Amino acid sequence: MKLTDFDTLTFDCYGTLIDWETGIFEGLRPLLERVAPALTRDQVLEAHARHESSQQKYTPGKRYQALLAIVYKRLAEEWGVPFTQEECIAYGRSIREWPAFADSADALRYLKQHYKLVILSNVDNESFAHSNARLQVDFDAIITAEDVGSYKPSPRNFEYMLEKLGARGIRKEKILHTAESLFHDHKPANGFGLASCWIYRRHSKPGFGATMDPGSQPRIDFRFNSMAELADAHREALHGK
Repeated sequence: MKLTDFDTLTFDCYGTLIDWETGIFEGLRPLLERVAPALTRDQVLEAHARHESSQQKYTPGKRYQALLAIVYKRLAEEWGVPFTQEECIAYGRSIREWPAFADSADALRYLKQHYKLVILSNVDNESFAHSNARLQVDFDAIITAEDVGSYKPSPRNFEYMLEKLGARGIRKEKILHTAESLFHDHKPANGFGLASCWIYRRHSKPGFGATMDPGSQPRIDFRFNSMAELADAHREALHGK
């Protein structure tokens, strides 16, 4: 299997292209300043992952920025600190401030020359529009949790994506699903027989950070520690043809 075997890259966005762990941690600062003793970054991210995953399960049709407002409330309650509804809403809206990884835009511009680029993200459309501006590329399709009415790792999101792309003549065998999260992306992608490319942003850190433990290691066909490494590997694959 080679990178040049595919004509479409389907991307998770947050954690893969957008540095959501930094965005989450910075957005939670009003709460964290009230918590004693202070929590480590990974403790914060792991608590966020628990509440986010639970909320996505119970309210799959809720827009992501509204869902994050509830996560903020649940975290404040867990940590025993005061909060306001205005803070909850502000946290949900903070997605638009989450930074892109430094290598994302350049890598996407290069890959756009060789692949169709598709987003499959647990986000709402308004929030993604702000992230898209940071990524500086025109995606060939954008599929959000708001579009589908559920959140990954639900198989519905992958079924929806494959149906919509299939109607455009894009074959499953030509799709490489590219993501950081083993829980949200690679495990369900395995269930659909999709080839899988792991952008292992947390390669130098223990644990799973802002994503849940997948329980078992999914099959991975390619692994890179950054988008820049993926772009470089594609250049090498082209040169070797």
